[in-house]
Amino acid sequence: MSRRDEEPVISIEDVEVHFESSSSLFNNLFGEPDTVRAVDGVSLQIPEREVIALVGESGCGKTTLGKTVIGAQRPTGGSVKYRGQDIWDAKDRTGTVEIPHTEIRQALQIIHQDPGSSLNPNRKVIKTLEAPLKRHKKDLNVRDRRARIFGMLDTVGMAPAEDYAQRYPHQLSGGEKQRVALIRALLMNPDLILADEAISALDVSLRIEMMDLFLELRDMFDTSFVFISHDLSNAWYLTEKADGLIGIMYLGNLVEIGPAREILENPQHPYTKALMWATPDLSLRDDADDMPLREIDVPDPVDPPSGCRFHTRCPEAREVCTGEIPPLDTVNEDGAIRHKAACYRIYDDHEYWHSDTLSDNPLGSEGSDATAGTSD
Repeated sequence: MSRRDEEPVISIEDVEVHFESSSSLFNNLFGEPDTVRAVDGVSLQIPEREVIALVGESGCGKTTLGKTVIGAQRPTGGSVKYRGQDIWDAKDRTGTVEIPHTEIRQALQIIHQDPGSSLNPNRKVIKTLEAPLKRHKKDLNVRDRRARIFGMLDTVGMAPAEDYAQRYPHQLSGGEKQRVALIRALLMNPDLILADEAISALDVSLRIEMMDLFLELRDMFDTSFVFISHDLSNAWYLTEKADGLIGIMYLGNLVEIGPAREILENPQHPYTKALMWATPDLSLRDDADDMPLREIDVPDPVDPPSGCRFHTRCPEAREVCTGEIPPLDTVNEDGAIRHKAACYRIYDDHEYWHSDTLSDNPLGSEGSDATAGTSD
């Protein structure tokens, strides 16, 4: 049986995360506050040992979705379940609770972009790594704890382990700090780790090394990874090697998801094509000299466009795109069943093909210096 046929580690259904805009406290003191729809109706299943990379421009909702997946962000709508247990029912102790929240917290871990900010500068590495074991693995004695920590330091390439264990964070490089953060997460034997821009602060030469380490540890510990990135080339490298998935986020919606090779060779959503065009390693510029966008600026998430939210920037948009949000649907029943897109163009017989075009003038050379998806 394929790992994707088993009960998923995480299942989210129609998840929404809406925030009050920070500016609305002043501007709307006596009126209705503005609402940012950071995540707006996303459904996703994450099987055992899966690797999913969420990619998109700054403000698209990818980090908010990732934090919602691991129970670090409470949704305002929809459900988030860990092995069938609603995470927030377990947290609030309401309804049926078969898996306690303490167990869920250990199973779902996070690695931040800046590991230095999460490491106590006044604690040696050994003390930082002993803390979660003392708290959650109380059956281990000092010798067992240290043996496990030294083994993990060796595993991630921090040898001699006894030397690194006695160092303070300021005595470590950025890559070494990230490894310590990774060890701390893995010591809990998690089922899933959220890596939130976990390699973006590293030198380019270290990024591939760190991604290879993620995959090695995924196989060693049977851990799933959700990888947040604004860099499509990094997402492609990781998911291609892992036989994983790339999910494309835009203004709170998941607009395309599929295997890395399918996304690269057969992108279906116009926004995915724009991200690829703007990624030098995956550039489509040999096929299209002009950026595949009608507008540079991302719409205001407080007041997103009706219908397909990308239609205001999409060179393929037609009148029908301004109505309802297209469902995330299978691209081709004869192709990869895991490849889905939220675009009316995937249907051969949709009214889209008979609808009036919004514009025949995508950005030309005047937009060629702009980029999509390259900002954090």
